[in-house]
Amino acid sequence: MNKFKLINNNESKIDMSDFKLVNEQQPRLFKDIFPYSEIPKVIFGGEQIPMSIPDDIWITDTTFRDGQQSMDTYTEKQIVKIFDYLHKLDNNSGIIRQTEFFLYTEKDRNAVKKCLARGYEFPEVTSWIRANKEDFKLVKDMGLKETGMLMSCSDYHIFKKLNKTRQEAMDLYVSLVEEALENGIVPRCHLEDITRADFFGFVIPLVQRLMQLSRESGIKIKIRACDTLGLGLPYCGTELPRSVPQIINGLIKYGGVPSQYLEWHGHNDFYNVVPNATTAWLHGCSAINTSLFGIGERTGNCPLEAMIIEYGQIRGNVKNMNLKLISEIGQYFEGEFKYSIPPRTPYVGSEFNVTRAGIHADGILKDEEIYNIFDTEKILGRPIVVAVNEHSGHAGIAAWVNTYYRLKDSDKIDKKDERINTIKDWVDKQYETGRSTVMKSEELELIARKIIPQLSTKKHNNNNDFWYMLDIVEQIYIYKMEG
Repeated sequence: MNKFKLINNNESKIDMSDFKLVNEQQPRLFKDIFPYSEIPKVIFGGEQIPMSIPDDIWITDTTFRDGQQSMDTYTEKQIVKIFDYLHKLDNNSGIIRQTEFFLYTEKDRNAVKKCLARGYEFPEVTSWIRANKEDFKLVKDMGLKETGMLMSCSDYHIFKKLNKTRQEAMDLYVSLVEEALENGIVPRCHLEDITRADFFGFVIPLVQRLMQLSRESGIKIKIRACDTLGLGLPYCGTELPRSVPQIINGLIKYGGVPSQYLEWHGHNDFYNVVPNATTAWLHGCSAINTSLFGIGERTGNCPLEAMIIEYGQIRGNVKNMNLKLISEIGQYFEGEFKYSIPPRTPYVGSEFNVTRAGIHADGILKDEEIYNIFDTEKILGRPIVVAVNEHSGHAGIAAWVNTYYRLKDSDKIDKKDERINTIKDWVDKQYETGRSTVMKSEELELIARKIIPQLSTKKHNNNNDFWYMLDIVEQIYIYKMEG
C-alpha cells in the first residue's frame, strides 16, 4: 500500500490507493504558508524526490496567449510573422512542439487559419479556452485537434473567483472534457494555481478521474501544471503545495499521468521560473511551456530561449535548431512592438556578451574562452564584444581590434604592439576633451585603419546584430551620463 505524507501534518498518513474528493465547506488557503501580509514561507520536511528525466522532453509556446496578455494586441500579420519565426527557429527539430492561440476575436481566428495554412509540423497550432461550452464551440468551429482548458484548482479560485464548491468545479471540468472527447479533440487541462491547491484533496482526485476518461476513450488527456503566481520551489525537501518535484512526481505516481501527457507552466514572480521549469523536466515532466523573451502576465513566463539552452545542456545538443534567429526575433520585437529587452538579458540582451573590464579584456585577448560563456558567434551569431571607453587600457583596445576584425591565431595583435598604444593615445584624448560616451565602432574603425592599414582587407563584424548592439550600448551610456 502506497503511503504519502499529508501537507503540513508530519504525523498523519494517507492511503494513496483510492483518492476521494475532499469537498471542503470552507476554502483551504494555507495561510501558514501564504499569510499575504508577509512574504510566503518555505516549509521544509517534504519527501526527497529522485530525478527521473523522460526519454523525450520538449518545449511548448504561449507567446500568442499568455504573452499577448502583456503586450499591445498583435495584428494578424504580426502573429503570422512570429509563427514563422518559431517554425524557422525550431527548424523541424520538434523541440518547439506546439504553440497556443486565443480564439476570441475574428482577428485571432483569421490568424490561426493563416498559421494552419502554412502546413508546418512544428510548432503545432493549439488553442486556449475557459472552462465553458461557449468557448469550446470556438474550438470545434476552427477544427483544431487540441485545446487547453482553464481549470482553476486552488480554493482561492474555486471559492473566491468561481463561487463554487470543489465538487461543482470538478463536475464542470469533467463535463467539458467529456464533450471534447466526444468530438475527438485532445483536452489539455490547465490546472491553474496548483502551487496553492490542496494536492491530495482536489488535484489528485480530479486528475485520476481525467486519466480514467482517457483510458475509457482511448484519447490522451494532457495535464498542464500551472504555477500561476510563480510560487513553486525547485529544490527537494520542500513541502506541498509549493514543491515542484513533489507536484510532478505526485501527478505521475498518484495521478497516473504519463510523462508525455504532462506539461509545466510557470511565472517569474520569485525569480524561479527557469529553475522550476528545468526541475519539472528533471523529475518526469516532458513539456515545458514558455514564451519568447518570457513575455507574459506580471513578471512574465519562462523564456523560450532560456529553455532552449537548458535543453542543450541536459541533452548535450539542440539538434538542428537555428539559434542564430533568436537575435533577429529580438530585433523584430524591439522594432515592431517597441518592446525593450533589458541589455544584460542572457543570450538576447544587447550587452549579454559585452565586456569593459580591463582584466576581462586582457583574458579575451589571450583566449576568448576565458570570459565568453560559449562560442556565442557560432551558436547565436553574436560575436563577443569589447566596448571601448575612458577606462579601456591597452588590452581593451587590442581586444576590440581582434574581436571586431575577427583576427585569429597568428593574426591577432598583441596589447604591447606600438600601434595599439597609438590608438589608445587617440582614445584618451577624446575623453580628455570632455567625451563621456562609449566609442562607436565606426569611429574606432576609421582610426584603426589609418594606423593599421592591413586591417582594410580583414572581415569585420558588419552584421546587423553587431551594429544593433553597439548602437544600444552607446544609447545606454548617453542615458546614464545625462541622468
